[in-house]
Amino acid sequence: MHHRFRSPKPLGMAIAAVLGLGLGVPPAVAAPAADTDPVPGLVAGADTGAPQLVTGLAERAPGATAADAARSHLAAHQDRYRVDPAQLVETGTERAADGRRTVRFAQRHGGIAVFGAAYLVHLVGEGDGQRVESVGGKYFTGLTAPTTQSVPDEVLRRLALGAVEDPAAREGATADDHGLVVLPGGTGRLARHFTVRGTDPAAWAAKAREVFVDATTGVIALAHDARAPYRAAGAGAEAGGTAGSAAGAVEPATGTAPDVHGNPVPVNLGRLPDGTYRLTDLTRPAVITTYDAAGRDFLEVRGGMPTDLLPVASATPEFPASAAATGAANAHVNAGIVYDFYRDRLGRQGIDGKNGPITAVVNATSFGESMRNAAWDGRKMIYGSGGDKEYPFAVALDVAGHEMTHGVVESTAGLVLAGQSGALDEAVSDYFGNAIEVTARGLSMDDPRAALLGESLCRTGTPEACAGRRLDDRRTTVDDYVGAAADIDNSGVHLNSTIIGGALWDIRRGLDPLTADRLVYRALSEYLTPLDGFVDARNAVLAAGRAMGLSRAQLRTVVGAFDAHGIKQGWQRRIGADSRVVLGDIPSSLVAPDVAGGRWVAGTSGHGFGGSLGVLTGTVAGSAEPVALSPQDGRSHGWPATDGTTAAWVAMGADANGVWGWEVLARPVDGGPLRSLRRAPYQVLSDVRVAGGNVAFRVSDSTAGRARPALSVNGAPVVEIPLPDGHDAADLTLQGDLLGWIETWTSGERTVSAPTVYSIAKGKVVAQYVLDGAAATTAGQARLAGGRLLWVERPDGGGTGSSIRSGAVDGSGVTDLVTGSAADRRDIVGLTASDRAVTFSHRFRWEGGAVRNAELPKLWQLPLTGGTPQRVSCNRGGQYMPAADRGTRVLWLDATAGRTDLVAREHAAGTC
Repeated sequence: MHHRFRSPKPLGMAIAAVLGLGLGVPPAVAAPAADTDPVPGLVAGADTGAPQLVTGLAERAPGATAADAARSHLAAHQDRYRVDPAQLVETGTERAADGRRTVRFAQRHGGIAVFGAAYLVHLVGEGDGQRVESVGGKYFTGLTAPTTQSVPDEVLRRLALGAVEDPAAREGATADDHGLVVLPGGTGRLARHFTVRGTDPAAWAAKAREVFVDATTGVIALAHDARAPYRAAGAGAEAGGTAGSAAGAVEPATGTAPDVHGNPVPVNLGRLPDGTYRLTDLTRPAVITTYDAAGRDFLEVRGGMPTDLLPVASATPEFPASAAATGAANAHVNAGIVYDFYRDRLGRQGIDGKNGPITAVVNATSFGESMRNAAWDGRKMIYGSGGDKEYPFAVALDVAGHEMTHGVVESTAGLVLAGQSGALDEAVSDYFGNAIEVTARGLSMDDPRAALLGESLCRTGTPEACAGRRLDDRRTTVDDYVGAAADIDNSGVHLNSTIIGGALWDIRRGLDPLTADRLVYRALSEYLTPLDGFVDARNAVLAAGRAMGLSRAQLRTVVGAFDAHGIKQGWQRRIGADSRVVLGDIPSSLVAPDVAGGRWVAGTSGHGFGGSLGVLTGTVAGSAEPVALSPQDGRSHGWPATDGTTAAWVAMGADANGVWGWEVLARPVDGGPLRSLRRAPYQVLSDVRVAGGNVAFRVSDSTAGRARPALSVNGAPVVEIPLPDGHDAADLTLQGDLLGWIETWTSGERTVSAPTVYSIAKGKVVAQYVLDGAAATTAGQARLAGGRLLWVERPDGGGTGSSIRSGAVDGSGVTDLVTGSAADRRDIVGLTASDRAVTFSHRFRWEGGAVRNAELPKLWQLPLTGGTPQRVSCNRGGQYMPAADRGTRVLWLDATAGRTDLVAREHAAGTC
């Protein structure tokens, strides 16, 4: 669910990593010495020639409007900012209570919006007396991406729908087309943006997802949780629409309604012409209305709402005791408290800054069960019904403040919900949620409850046990950052939020709380931009402090808070790792590397390829710079394989004749002629493998849905290996004269999995192990090594209790290398093998609560003949997609340092 109070299930993709931006580690000024200015004067940008921040200015900038003055200033100092004013579009001007104005510009490339790019100019004064005080944001220089798509719209739409992995969710899914956008990073990448929505409420992936498809190649370039509101099938009035449109026919009134404990509390009401009353507060410029979902699933009320869903109502101004169970009165009162906090304390006019309607929906459920969470869906708050152990989530004022602050973030900085920017979004929402409750309740900052979020929700238990998060957990980047890749919590947006949130809370402890609240709000509304990370936030808060006129001592308090949580330049390098980086900052963890004979290949964007995927090769020893194997022909080249002499990979996109499709290419790793093995405009080519001049790959028929192996022997034309009708092949593996795969077919009501070995010389299958377990038993990740075929077996088809089994290539028997059971939670997600060792990556399946580094995938290794697995690396973050070289050497993608690196180790570390 978007913007959850509590951590979601594993999902998402890291924005900064995918875009190839080194965000969060800009070359900023180090922590100041005692006699230096705590505020950095200049912070260089990452992956751009435009500075991230310039402060300490006092330059005249006359103009009829603030926007005119800001644009003229940027034009007059292009040598300083490297910004082309012609590529800027004003998106709004924020006026602070002291009259200071912030002009926000969005970047365009050839008229197309650049994702996450925003540049800000801060001014004081009016008319000819205007002066620029600071400038900053993210403006990407060097963009040369095309501005015309080459893949047809309908093909891009189908590819976006295909990004929904769950078949149940994909059935009937829709894709709303938002047009073209340029993804920054290197030379940029032209993509088409879709919001994909599933329709099956039983499938988790039914949530809305933002999917960006490369408009020149068809590759999924980026995907993350949706910010745009979800409109369920049959949705009617927009959130808040009923209250707003009917306000003229409703008279203000007062009454009482029972809170969740049954105590009557005063509430502002709306009296309808028929004499009935409803929870509509007309006493503030923003109309506040509370609805009762009456147990409907959150998918039905997300974004838009069914036309028959009405505000909570009563025949008299004293609402009946039955209204207590939903927490509706709590939600209604809490919304007013949050509004008043932002208006009276910070000068903000409602969630959107324009006194737009404020809407809450209480008593929502999730997939037929109690919803133990709360969410901001882009238009309103949705509160879960709670359960036997928890009150309805509308009860907690700090949770209400958290969710409503998500709306404030969305209409100011617009932080992207992934990686560090997403964690910053959660942190700011935590901060203001707690600040609102502490202020309204009159609590001291030293009160043990002050730093707890959601501590009032539990029906039983202590506040500490009840809290969803706490801002005094003392977590730091170096000691506690969770190195999650794309598949966990949008790269840790909830898992890492208290690192930066704790720093903000410490600022509130160290300064006067009102000063701290205004400082954090000013940083949010005037300095932060969508792709900002932790270090950007530090610089934004310090710059806001200078603008507010904080003293040197106060600014040092701010610096001390960030330092205490390890939020300073280059913090990733201080985490420590026992692996050696072979290729740093891989923009995607979704493209597996390969290695043989000390030569590696990897698919990556950036690193000379600009925005498209390309194939690099280099030596494990790192004796020379990596070189590009794939041509820069406008297509995406990835999914490579190598035997140490030859590399092969798949190219996707339109060729020189404008024909779009897939192509398998091969080339010697030391350079040489590029060979085309197969072109297929209407077939998907994947799963490439190379061994001794032979190249194998999988051919999937996009219409019939069948997949079969294809093989080129020593450069000969490709021959497809026939399979029985109804059979599919996946997980190809190639070694010498042998080709292996996992063959599947349907027998009755069950799917049969059969690890299979095919002799190239004999032209026939020489071994096939038909699994004889329960109907749900499946196999995958086939690997040939040492005269045996290895595979991963899942007894329940879902990953619990994964095992690694091994069969002789002549079909003479099966042994167990790693034994799992339904009782354990191990999920093997990566398998590779050399002539001596088997290496696998496993994680413990997520079962709710916070995901820790210990539960992320880790690499283990054991002899090919069997033995006790040992840890390959003691790196604490996620370890993905291992590739075995000779002996015990292994390469993998590692997310420990808050980015994804290709790393290597020669031997297992043993016990960590």
